[in-house]
Amino acid sequence: MCVHIAIPEPTGSDSEYNQRTLPTYLAALRSAGATPIIVPLHEHQDRVARLLAGVHGVLLPGSKFDVDPQRYGEAALPKCGPADPARAAVDELLLQDAFNLHKPMLGICGGMQTLNVWLNGSLTQHLTTTVNHSPGREVTEAHPVRITPGSRIASLSSEAEPVVNSSHHQAIKVVGDGLVVSAVSPHDGIIEAVELDSSEHFVLGVQWHPERTYTQSAFSRAIFAAFVQAAVVWKPRLIEDSKEPA
Repeated sequence: MCVHIAIPEPTGSDSEYNQRTLPTYLAALRSAGATPIIVPLHEHQDRVARLLAGVHGVLLPGSKFDVDPQRYGEAALPKCGPADPARAAVDELLLQDAFNLHKPMLGICGGMQTLNVWLNGSLTQHLTTTVNHSPGREVTEAHPVRITPGSRIASLSSEAEPVVNSSHHQAIKVVGDGLVVSAVSPHDGIIEAVELDSSEHFVLGVQWHPERTYTQSAFSRAIFAAFVQAAVVWKPRLIEDSKEPA
């Protein structure tokens, strides 16, 4: 079976960033056995809908932009970065599609934050902790994460506290509806992974970037393998109460 995974362009206004970051996501998906379907950010909604009709899962990647704080009822603080309306609009369509049809979803870094806000959660707009959560793309082992025993992601790691990379200045503050925390940074309590509280719908968000360490990290490969396998066995099913836009 050819498994198609939808992935939006990371930003709607920085082609250099897209060219630099998108290939690592695509390579990880292909290595895990999936065919990526890139969703352009400046297409009409009907075109995006046609693309989504043929995909079996959704990956929300990171972005250099921040989620608009107005979406979770806050005014922007000075250190909150600008939003990306084009990316936000496409993310909305992908989230609705994934939740309406129970398609597997993987959110990475900013993608996890978007997922959380869409489910009525909120974010810390700028982190000030003892842990450096943005040491740079070249640092592959930034800090450990403590995994919640019995969680979905716990089955993917051979360690209770694997060391991950890190590249973010915001984080989940209030967890979204239906999500449970499945990993935290042990030294400052920052939420590092969440998953949907459902054994039947694969929805996982991680604050780090497993696509960047896919070749050297068994944990990173396991995350993508589990996501793609969920897409392999996915069958469309409407949920009783579809998620309405926030």
